[in-house]
Amino acid sequence: MAPQYAPSLRSRLAPLLLFLQTGFIVIYAFCTEIESNVKVDAITFRSFYSEFQDVNVMVILGFGFLCTFLVRYGFSSAGFNLLVAVVATQWAVILNGIESWYYRGKIRINLRSLVVAEMCAASALISIGAVLGKTNPVHLILIALLEVSGFILNEWLLKTLLSAQSLNSIMLLHIFGAFFGLMLTWMLYRKGSEQQFEKEKSDRKTGLFSMLGIVFLWMFWPSFNSILVDSHAPGKKLGAVLSTYLALAVSAVTAAGVSVLSSPKGKLNPIHMQSCIFAGGVAVGVSMSAIHQPWEAMTIGFTAALVSTIGFRYLKIHMLLAFECHDTCAVLSTHGLPGLLGWLAHLFLQIKDCDDHTTAIRFAVFHICTLLITITLSLSMGILTGLLLKWNFWRMPQNKKCFDDQAFWEFPNLAVRK
Repeated sequence: MAPQYAPSLRSRLAPLLLFLQTGFIVIYAFCTEIESNVKVDAITFRSFYSEFQDVNVMVILGFGFLCTFLVRYGFSSAGFNLLVAVVATQWAVILNGIESWYYRGKIRINLRSLVVAEMCAASALISIGAVLGKTNPVHLILIALLEVSGFILNEWLLKTLLSAQSLNSIMLLHIFGAFFGLMLTWMLYRKGSEQQFEKEKSDRKTGLFSMLGIVFLWMFWPSFNSILVDSHAPGKKLGAVLSTYLALAVSAVTAAGVSVLSSPKGKLNPIHMQSCIFAGGVAVGVSMSAIHQPWEAMTIGFTAALVSTIGFRYLKIHMLLAFECHDTCAVLSTHGLPGLLGWLAHLFLQIKDCDDHTTAIRFAVFHICTLLITITLSLSMGILTGLLLKWNFWRMPQNKKCFDDQAFWEFPNLAVRK
């Protein structure tokens, strides 16, 4: 007989979703317009649309299937990923267009603004990975709204205070999302998490679906890193694609080698492969504007995979035992550490290319301030979000109902007749 669950979603999730979607429709009706004044060449549109679809596949299929490794949480991982992504994207389009609305009276929407919004949504999906299986969909929607708001605020601060380029600030989504999620899982820590939850496990079938998500992410990551590069400079765009691919290739090989070395039986660990083979893509995305040679991208990919795999092998359990951070998807090792490595590589490569010591020192100061602002804001927003979610009104799932689809989904074959 299937276990009984309280129908708590009816009074919370449905009103929240309907209220948000109604509000979005009203805002889009009065404050937005499709940018049609600019004459866009058909070839350019088709080219950008294909890249937009690549990013769309990464956000929906890649992140969705990536988190299906939990044996009884596959429906929730994929379904809630889609729900959070579309809500966060709609919200990000509005927030990113506030400046346009202030000066022009309308928020202009085009493919580029939609891509930027999806990247902001990706930062929220990274954060949600840290609390995967331990929250309900109401929590996830609130996390997405607050995390996207914090990330866009961070981008605005970097642009206003430090005159940071839009591409560089957006690519900090890995660092922002990882530390936001880490602080969130620390705030929502459950006693007894040192002992693995009853349903916090995987099997061969769910591992295969998760590997499918990794394949999608790995294949389309070059588009993710290069889509916002200036299209009027084809050389830079090509360089971003090549650097990303080389870093991904190197990180895949390195992750496999380190996984074998760290295994007591000398075998490949599928969890290592699923979490660390795209570490090079993360690191190169953060340092992309400073990479000019193939060997630089390959070295970054090698180091990123090394740091990510070792961090996943040893850091996850120490974060749980020492700091009470139960990071379900190990977002710190998967996104946080490679993101920090990419930031450090960007600093070193940029200083190496500077001929003037004064310019180098000035860049270093601004670069360090960029990281400090990003981490400070992500930690602060993570704490505030955690405090909000700890309110009993949202009904945090009980320990025995964590990592279980039946708490939120209706399965006719398991329904109990009354």
